[in-house]
Amino acid sequence: MQITGGKFNGRKIIAPKSLSVRPTLSKTRQSVFNILNNLIGNFDDKSFLDMFAGSGIMGLEALSRGFKDVVAVENDFKTAKIIKENYKNLGLTPNLFIKNALNVNYDKSFDIIYADPPYFKGLYQKIIDKVKNDNLLNDDNSFLILETSVDVTINFNCYKILSEKKYSDTKIIFLKLNI
Repeated sequence: MQITGGKFNGRKIIAPKSLSVRPTLSKTRQSVFNILNNLIGNFDDKSFLDMFAGSGIMGLEALSRGFKDVVAVENDFKTAKIIKENYKNLGLTPNLFIKNALNVNYDKSFDIIYADPPYFKGLYQKIIDKVKNDNLLNDDNSFLILETSVDVTINFNCYKILSEKKYSDTKIIFLKLNI
C-alpha cells in the first residue's frame, strides 16, 4: 500500500494482516482528497480526525497533502503499533489514541472527520450522533466523511449529504451539519 499524493506520494505503508482491518483503496483515497480539495481548497491549517484508523493511511494521506493537525484513533493495540511504525517510517510522530473512537473525550473540534468503522457493527448512527453532540466539527465549512458498505442504511438526522460515491462494495458519504 502506498500514499497517493502530496509530499509522501509513493511512500509505502504497512497494512495490518488482521481480517478486521480494511485499508481504504488507493482509488478511493485519491477521490476523497480530490473532493475535499474542491470543497475546502487549501489544506494548510486544517485539522483531520481519522476515527477507526486501521493502518493510519487516511491520516498519513492528510498529512502528506498539507493538513496541519491529524489525530488517529484505533482501538486495537496491535494495529496501533502498525500506525506508530508507519508514522515513524515517514519521520513523524502520531497523535494517537488507542481507544474506542466513540469513547474518546476529544478536547477540540476538527475541520474533517473521517470515520471508517467495522462494517455491520451498527456504529454509524453512534458516530454521527457523537460528532453532533460533542461539537466535533469546527464550523459550517467542516465535514464528516463516512466510509460504509453499500448495503447500509443510515438516518442522517440533521446532516446534509453533500456527496455520495460508490466504489465497488464501498460507499463514501460527505456530510455537513445543517446549522
